[in-house]
Amino acid sequence: MIEMIQTIDECWEFVSDFYGDPQFSDPMLTNAEQFQRNLANCIEKPEKHLALGVYLDGHMIGLFVFLLIREERYMEMLVGLSRVQSAYEEIFRYLERYYPGYDVDFVFNPENYILKQMLKVRAAESEPEQQKMVFVGPALKVDTSGVELYSATYEGGYMAIHNKDTYWTAEKVVTALDRFRVLVAIREGNVVGYLDVTRCFDENEPYDLLVLKEYRGMGYGRKLMSKALEPNRPKGMMLMVDVDQIPAIRLFESVGFEKVKNQNNLTAHWNI
Repeated sequence: MIEMIQTIDECWEFVSDFYGDPQFSDPMLTNAEQFQRNLANCIEKPEKHLALGVYLDGHMIGLFVFLLIREERYMEMLVGLSRVQSAYEEIFRYLERYYPGYDVDFVFNPENYILKQMLKVRAAESEPEQQKMVFVGPALKVDTSGVELYSATYEGGYMAIHNKDTYWTAEKVVTALDRFRVLVAIREGNVVGYLDVTRCFDENEPYDLLVLKEYRGMGYGRKLMSKALEPNRPKGMMLMVDVDQIPAIRLFESVGFEKVKNQNNLTAHWNI
């Protein structure tokens, strides 16, 4: 049976039991800020979220929280906790019944074999596993000349090279500059790279980093990252990088990041 969660008290004990579980902990609930943002705040804002408890004989066996953007027919799983296959089966049936045609992004623990299999049989598209890294500093001193804060002057160049295959497209990022700080790499007046980095959280994230192929190997990636990590920036910084992207991992390590154990994630995309 599925019921809407009305208060955090209904699920607090259930959630607490998953912390540190190597298979079924949730990479979106690793610290107090994520708990507040991805769970507590979502329960308080049901107009934009679904907070669903799955019950068997009166006992909670699953908890699932989704961001819900109806006008875009889009959902994102913010919390997915259960060790029981029947709980996942119920939640998938619920989504199939009430949200046909929606696109859903799932971000989850790579060791969660139950959810992984449920998505596989539904032909969901999976991205590579990602390694979590956190900034511990100190960052190397790097010459950041040629890196500028985004302004309307660079709008055309930034829009032209920005990753199109993402929810946070360039058009959305520039309308959410309270959430993002955007840095651009400039060479001879042209935008040759950019970094979209969140700015409003205790633990911020370089969300999207790109340098045009013909300008790679010239230090622009390091310049962009170093600029984002300059003194007086938000004290917490984390990022996710594909586990097989060794050059990128080395870049991030060179500017003060280190790998975090047992907090990797997988992302899968499913059209209901």
